[in-house]
Amino acid sequence: MSDLQAPLVRPKRKKTWVDYFVKFRWIIVIFVVLPISATLYFLIYLGDIYSESKSYEKRRKEHDQNVAKVVRRLKERDAGKDGLVCTARKPWIAVGMRNVDYKRARHFEVDLGEFRNILEINKEKMIARVEPLVNMGQISRATVPMNLSLAVVAELDDLTVGGLINGYGIEGSSHLYGLFADTVEAYEIVLAGGELVRATKDNEYSDLFYAIPWSQGTLGLLVAAEIKLIPVKEYMRLTYIPVKGDLQTLAQGYVDSFAPKDGDTSKIPDFVEGMVYNPTEGVMMVGTYASKEEAKKKGNKINNVGWWFKPWFYQHAQTALKNGQFVEYIPTREYYHRHTRCLYWEGKLILPFGDQFWFRFLFGWLMPPKVSLLKATQGEAIRNYYHDMHVIQDMLVPLYKVGDALEWVNREMEVYPIWLCPHKLYKAPIKQQIYPEPGFEHERRQGDTEDAQMYTDVGVYYAPGPVLRGEEFDGSEAVRRMERWLIENHGFQPQYAVSELDEKSFWRMFDGDLYEHCRKKYRAVGTFMSVYYKSKKGRKTEKEVREAEQAHLETAYAEAD
Repeated sequence: MSDLQAPLVRPKRKKTWVDYFVKFRWIIVIFVVLPISATLYFLIYLGDIYSESKSYEKRRKEHDQNVAKVVRRLKERDAGKDGLVCTARKPWIAVGMRNVDYKRARHFEVDLGEFRNILEINKEKMIARVEPLVNMGQISRATVPMNLSLAVVAELDDLTVGGLINGYGIEGSSHLYGLFADTVEAYEIVLAGGELVRATKDNEYSDLFYAIPWSQGTLGLLVAAEIKLIPVKEYMRLTYIPVKGDLQTLAQGYVDSFAPKDGDTSKIPDFVEGMVYNPTEGVMMVGTYASKEEAKKKGNKINNVGWWFKPWFYQHAQTALKNGQFVEYIPTREYYHRHTRCLYWEGKLILPFGDQFWFRFLFGWLMPPKVSLLKATQGEAIRNYYHDMHVIQDMLVPLYKVGDALEWVNREMEVYPIWLCPHKLYKAPIKQQIYPEPGFEHERRQGDTEDAQMYTDVGVYYAPGPVLRGEEFDGSEAVRRMERWLIENHGFQPQYAVSELDEKSFWRMFDGDLYEHCRKKYRAVGTFMSVYYKSKKGRKTEKEVREAEQAHLETAYAEAD
């Protein structure tokens, strides 16, 4: 490793009471968070079963009634007296780690709590019509037994359709289908004035259709979505490929695992995922759907990774570094949610002994703790500690720059493991908030297609090396440097994470033209908080937000240009 790539040397940091509280937080997690989480999961499951017991006709009737309530609520609002429109969902319930400080500003609440039903699964049109609070566990439980699935199923059970559309959603199939929002065929939106509209890519609301992704619910209230379904089989045939070498070698091994240099599309797998465990070792995984008959053939290994006592998935995959390449068959739904039990590898920090066999066998059925409860049981000091001493960020970068991104993370943060997941970034008819590099279609680098540039999510989730060694680490400054690096390299930062961007830099990273056009056209300005202020770190006041809204009306994004 060159000196330029070597991690920075930092002085030792003096510990405070917060360090000791975080170290022993597992006591609260075991005796408070886990039992309550298990109870909530069970109650949610009962609610899902009750919803499934209703006919689709009854669910749609209830949906129409709930939409009518939302419309009436918005029409009751006095724009001059009432605050900005905000959902009634509690701030700590969101799965993302960003502080939902925008709800501290005065707001006019609209309750969307009843919108958690699957409204239709249409096998002929291959479309699932669902409400925004339907989560990934709920919909995979309904579709996989039919040998159907959403084209993109985010790994964690608790992630909701609304969050993945308005924010950011990815999975190992995104190299084929794009991000979660790219698989949506239609949005049903209640606009600022209470009008219910259906936006598709080719109707009169096509501009709204392309503006909704990444808008964080600031253009209207999503009440339903029609999402693409694909046929699937009962098992995933997963191949674990160990790769060793420097970070650029690991990156190239990752690219080669799913993007054939000869362009032969028949070699492209159904699923792709990579995990980099240290600066010289990684495991790449490629999967293809397999039938029950194939999986159960003599000599094939079936691994039920979803069973509560099983090793955590990332640790199981790591065994390929010692044992060499191997193949196994995983039940499809268990594969989809393979990272749920241990929250990728964050579970190791939450419960240091949670990966031990005795704990998995006795208490593994209680995992995972609900992220919302983890957030609810931390005070301001703990929350600030995690912002400074912990990293939960995703870097979306062009595929050919993955090696550079890995070297940057190694030098600036030293966070391992690192998650790698490719995705198509489509060139849409209208320029969206995130967009490919201009002229990418003429370069046609490895993995690119005529209609999309291949990007990769470089997932950085864990305590940085300096923090684990007891050295000084400025998390806010590290994130600022990361954001500058992303802007310089045409990368993007998902908005669920803590952002340090000022407004000018925010609109250098994202394109605001279409978003601002729709904000004005559909009268969202003055009704919904802007996406920058919703993503902005820190507390917001009603006065601050309204003044910012007025500034947008007068000189929208002039500085960004």
